[in-house]
Amino acid sequence: MRHSFLMLASMMASAYGLVLRHAGQGGLVHQNDPDALSGSNSDTRAKMPSLRYWREEAARADRRLCVLNPEPDGGDSGPAIEEALTGDCRSNSLIVFPGDTYHINSTMNTTTLDDVIIHQYGRLLWTPDIAWWLTQSMPVDFQNQTTVWYFGGNNVHWDGHGFGTLDGNGQVWYDWAHGRGNLPRRPMNINYRGFNNSVVQNMRYVQSQMWTMAVTYSRNVLFEDIYVNNTSTSEHGTLNTDGVDTVYSDNITFNRWSVTNGDDAVALKGNSSNIYLYDSIFHGGQGVAIGSMGQFVGKWEYIENFYARNITLINTAHVSYLKTWSGHPNGYPPNGGGGGKGYARNIVMEDVYIEGARSQPFFAWQCEHYEGDSGKDCDSSEFKISDVLWRNVSGTARDNVLHSGTFQCSAGAGGCTNITVENYRVMQKGELFNRWKCMNVHDNSGFECNNDE
Repeated sequence: MRHSFLMLASMMASAYGLVLRHAGQGGLVHQNDPDALSGSNSDTRAKMPSLRYWREEAARADRRLCVLNPEPDGGDSGPAIEEALTGDCRSNSLIVFPGDTYHINSTMNTTTLDDVIIHQYGRLLWTPDIAWWLTQSMPVDFQNQTTVWYFGGNNVHWDGHGFGTLDGNGQVWYDWAHGRGNLPRRPMNINYRGFNNSVVQNMRYVQSQMWTMAVTYSRNVLFEDIYVNNTSTSEHGTLNTDGVDTVYSDNITFNRWSVTNGDDAVALKGNSSNIYLYDSIFHGGQGVAIGSMGQFVGKWEYIENFYARNITLINTAHVSYLKTWSGHPNGYPPNGGGGGKGYARNIVMEDVYIEGARSQPFFAWQCEHYEGDSGKDCDSSEFKISDVLWRNVSGTARDNVLHSGTFQCSAGAGGCTNITVENYRVMQKGELFNRWKCMNVHDNSGFECNNDE
């Protein structure tokens, strides 16, 4: 399954390249005079092809050419972008963002793209008007989360060329939140929604308002060469600035990601399957999250077939952790919940290096509560965790970390089964860090539980 999907993703990327080289004739849609490529300074001109080049490429590919320049004088570019991506440029088009900065002060819903190529060279910068965005953000249909941009469609190739940026102006949000989690209507930057058979590459996502992105109801997507940086310059942290979360999605690949943030680098949530992560580096934050799961009472969810290889983590809390809510609901999502059922299985990470782990490198926790009762109801969850493998993990843990792994598994789910650690070489104080705390762990391999230490 994994290798066949990677071949599919590679074929998709190659196909997009061929599209640009075929002959044909395209039209031109523009916000301002495209001959001027307005909004592009000398640096932008140096790093992007000329308008003549794009005209020739569109003609050869028999695509409509859409050159979208920023609104003049710092005006809101959101309406023009939405109009283009839902109107004349929605299908069989080549779309170019040549400008330096596109100010965004309105939500965008562009979910019906079909057979589109996007080249972005500039920055989409969301305005810092918190009060406005709290009234305008749109629901994501998960945990009462919201977003400012729905983006989706089929057969889309979005290339940022290392310059294209989504900038959420996050510092104002970090200061406003004061470290409080999951505040109502605080939006994530973008929701890839109903996004299928597509590629996003060479993009930058910085200072996101909350989560950077969620991939929901999507299938067969490659995100490659992605840079995420959500960093606070004040005393307030960057809680909830996940790099990416998957929900109700299948066959999603993340390749060559760099994430610096204050929460999960990558998080798999309910009904995520066949998720692949390769050749990536994560700074700060929590590491890779499987969950949380079981937050919605009576609801069945699953996470299965996650494979990660060649991952470096610097000063993260964990390599990866699995977390479910307890079996008894307490409060309401996003900061409360519980009572959901299901399973997480076939979770594999290998060839991993962690430097300065802030907490236990491996962690499973089935006591999740955000309503003041964390750790008090650990055996009621019926969400089953099984078939987890960490292989070839090396690095260091901070001196104050107590355990190499902590597995607090629920008796109500029959415990965690088939947990395996192979070729483990994480050091602490110059010695192998080999202390494992286990509750309701069965058929474990490669480590011995020593709960009395």
